[in-house]
Amino acid sequence: MANSGHGFFVSRFLVGLCLVRFVLMSEIFVSAADDDTGPVGGSGAADTEICNNDLSSFLPPPYSNITNVICKPVWNTFVLRYTQDEDNVVNIILSAVYTTGWVGMGFSKNGLMVGSSAIVGWITKKGQARIKQFYLQGSRKSQVIADKGELPLTGIPATVVLHGPRIYLAFQLKFENRLARQPLIFAFGFTYPKHLHLSQHDDKTTIMLDFSAGSATAAPSNLGQMKKNHGILAIMGWGLILPFGAIVARYFKHKDPLWYYLHSVIQFAGFVFGLAAVVLGQQLYNKIGAHFHTHRGIGIFILVLSILQILAFFLRPNKEAKIRKYWNWYHHSFGRIALFFGALNILLGIQVGNAGDDLKIGYGFLLGFVLISVIVLEVLKWMKRSEDTKMDNPNFQMNPVP
Repeated sequence: MANSGHGFFVSRFLVGLCLVRFVLMSEIFVSAADDDTGPVGGSGAADTEICNNDLSSFLPPPYSNITNVICKPVWNTFVLRYTQDEDNVVNIILSAVYTTGWVGMGFSKNGLMVGSSAIVGWITKKGQARIKQFYLQGSRKSQVIADKGELPLTGIPATVVLHGPRIYLAFQLKFENRLARQPLIFAFGFTYPKHLHLSQHDDKTTIMLDFSAGSATAAPSNLGQMKKNHGILAIMGWGLILPFGAIVARYFKHKDPLWYYLHSVIQFAGFVFGLAAVVLGQQLYNKIGAHFHTHRGIGIFILVLSILQILAFFLRPNKEAKIRKYWNWYHHSFGRIALFFGALNILLGIQVGNAGDDLKIGYGFLLGFVLISVIVLEVLKWMKRSEDTKMDNPNFQMNPVP
């Protein structure tokens, strides 16, 4: 019998390892769609001629005399020139065919316009040059705020110049770290800004520029939907299914063995949803280089804890084993830690992802429902435990019937 039990224990362990390996390999099924971008910009003699233009005749220093410039047509008539030195100082010169209105270039954290900071330039009806930094707090005109933003501009003044049919925007940035892959947004509007309020853009695009290699690719067109799906999967897994499974395990053990099977099935389903959220989040990171280190780090930490919980299920000792109480302590503690950081990371993801009000309100109600349910069930459990303690007390006597 001992050998039989040992063999069953080993087989469960091997099945667990195979299962974890299988779910981790699920990234293969979605990674095949990663390469949905292509080259951006135009080609031909016209682009070469624009890149060969002598800037020293109309741009002020230091933009007129920078060397080792990388010139790249990026979109429509937009041509981007830039340099990056060893001190992480980046000189940027953007040009485009200009008639009226404004031209802008934004640095995005997540490939989307909302939450990005942009440099916008235009020539007024009176022929005056204007260039400003804007913070794109939201999609409404009132949420595009002038003289705000997170771009690390240096003391070198930004400039805008109209030369022939093209408008040139030149500015200098200094970053803490060297720029590598960065989502950039380009847009223009044919209506002049009024009182520093930008009109709705007439067209825009997002590209992924590798400042080190000088290569550019079009950003995926479904970034917004990918980000939304990432959030929904995380909320379903870590905000609903896994907490519900934990509630079953803590408050319904009197329904033995039903609670155990429910807990196992529910937690495995929650793990699948959580894993899918992590895989999709990693794809977003690979595609747009989203610099949300805390959110990403917590997500990986939660994934590790969840894998350990899956392995713990297959390594669960018998009830009679001496180490069972230590296993219980480990399983319960790691589970609660994972649920806490799961809820924390959902809140952090909503914050950094500029999620809509619907998602914020929806998760707020869900979190409140879970917390209220836990409080009510905990109070009921405490009352039942107190009642059982009184019944087991030998000094406790029921009131005699007269």
